[in-house]
Amino acid sequence: MTFRSMAIALLSFLVMGLVSLPARADAVPSSPRSRAAIARVKVGLEQALYDKGLRWGSPIFIRIFKESEELELWVKNGRHFSLFRTYPICSFSGSLGPKQKTGDMQSPEGFYKVPPISMNPVSDFYLSFNVGYPNAFDRYHGRTGSALMVHGSCVSAGCYAMTDQRIEEIYALADAALRAGQPSFPVHIFPFPLTEEEITRHNPSPWKPFWENLKQGYDLFEQTRIPPHVTVEQGKYSFYN
Repeated sequence: MTFRSMAIALLSFLVMGLVSLPARADAVPSSPRSRAAIARVKVGLEQALYDKGLRWGSPIFIRIFKESEELELWVKNGRHFSLFRTYPICSFSGSLGPKQKTGDMQSPEGFYKVPPISMNPVSDFYLSFNVGYPNAFDRYHGRTGSALMVHGSCVSAGCYAMTDQRIEEIYALADAALRAGQPSFPVHIFPFPLTEEEITRHNPSPWKPFWENLKQGYDLFEQTRIPPHVTVEQGKYSFYN
C-alpha cells in the first residue's frame, strides 16, 4: 500500500468515526480548583492503582447502575480493563428507565462518551463532566434535554451526583487518562446488571425492549472486559469489539 493510499484509508476511517485521534493534554480544561483537587488525591490514587497492577494515566471506563446506586471505575490493564473502585452514588433523580424529555427529572440510561471538552473544572457542582446526553440514539427517538452530568455537591436534577470527595478521585482519574491521550472515555449507564434474571425480575416494564438492546453491549463487555464500540443503526444500538 502506498503512502497516499494509506492516508486516504485513514481519512476514511476518521470520517466514519472508526478511528479516534489521541487527546492533546492542552485540550483538557483545567482550573485552580481542579488542579488542587487532583494534587490532593493523586499520591493516594497512584499507590492504590499500583497495588492493583494498574497505572496512573491509563485509559478508564465508567459503568453506572441506577438501582444499586453505584458507579464503577475501570482502568485499562494491558488489552483488557480491570475494576479499580466502586463508588456509591450520592443522589440521582427519577426512576428506572431512560430520560425522555427536558424537565422529566429522569437520569439517562444508555451508552455515552466523554471527550476533553466535556470536562468542567469550574462546575457549579464542584467538579463535573457531561456524559453526552442526548447521544445519536436519544436524538433518533426525539429525546430532549441537556447538561446531564456526573458531578459533586450531592444534589441531582437528572444528573448522577457524588460527594465532593468521591468526585475528586473520579475526576482526577478521568483528567489523567485524557491528558495521557485517551480520546474520550466511555460511560455506560444501566438500570441494573442486565442479566436475564434481573430483566425478568423487573417485568412487566415498558422498557424491556430497550433494556434488551442495552444488554447486548453489557454482555459484550462482560465477555471480553473491553468496552465495545457503539453505533446506532435504525434506532437501535449496535456493538462490536
